[in-house]
Amino acid sequence: MALPPKIVEQRLNDITEAWRSLRANKTFAGMTLQQFETAIKPSLDARARIADCENQLTAAQSARDSADLASNESALLIVNAVKGDPEEGEDGQLYAAMGYVRKSERKTGLKKASALKKAA
Repeated sequence: MALPPKIVEQRLNDITEAWRSLRANKTFAGMTLQQFETAIKPSLDARARIADCENQLTAAQSARDSADLASNESALLIVNAVKGDPEEGEDGQLYAAMGYVRKSERKTGLKKASALKKAA
């Protein structure tokens, strides 16, 4: 069973730091510290690439969110213009096609007292 990436990274760092600080000139398993660092470099490089991609993703999401604010304002201006257009209005096909409920299809929201008593 493979270890989680965070544990592998911590283990590699712990081994490297302990070796460097306590026995930097000693060879283990036929490897010097420098050879070991060369052997684990692909793992560390991949982690660096992942971190870079995550940073780019965060930046792109932030840019998207900022752009969405401006885009939503533009969309609201268009919808309000369609609602106010005498040929289209809140009851027109275009308004409904934009994802809104036509005025004539809306429920009034009124509840009659007799219906409320029966439900209770």
